[in-house]
Amino acid sequence: MKYLVILEPGPESWGAHVPDLPGCIAVGETREEAAALIRDAVAMHVDGLREEGAPVPKPVSEATFVEIEAA
Repeated sequence: MKYLVILEPGPESWGAHVPDLPGCIAVGETREEAAALIRDAVAMHVDGLREEGAPVPKPVSEATFVEIEAA
């Protein structure tokens, strides 16, 4: 399965979250670290859901860019 991951820069770190897996987040000092950590977080999150017998949400989120004229 492929889940959409949102990576966002902060003042001193990078955050990552997965819209289709509420509560699945990671924070790293760099974009690369956050991306690696969220990969592990997704695997652990899905494994935890399976162990609990809970349904694993299917990935349905998509992303696109919207271009506008600069002010």
